[in-house]
Amino acid sequence: MTASFTGMTGGAALAFAGYFGGFGAFLLVAVLGAAGWAVGHWLDGGGRIEELYETVGRGRR
Repeated sequence: MTASFTGMTGGAALAFAGYFGGFGAFLLVAVLGAAGWAVGHWLDGGGRIEELYETVGRGRR
């Protein structure tokens, strides 16, 4: 998938959320989309899911 197609898909999702759900839904879709992108980008870079769990768990101690 190209970056332009991914951007268009994300923009369409945000537009639908904003139109049908209001500003709160728009923000929720934007935040969850950014979190999903960040985790996917990290995993593509060679990160392991176990490292992600360790990072999240370390902040709770």
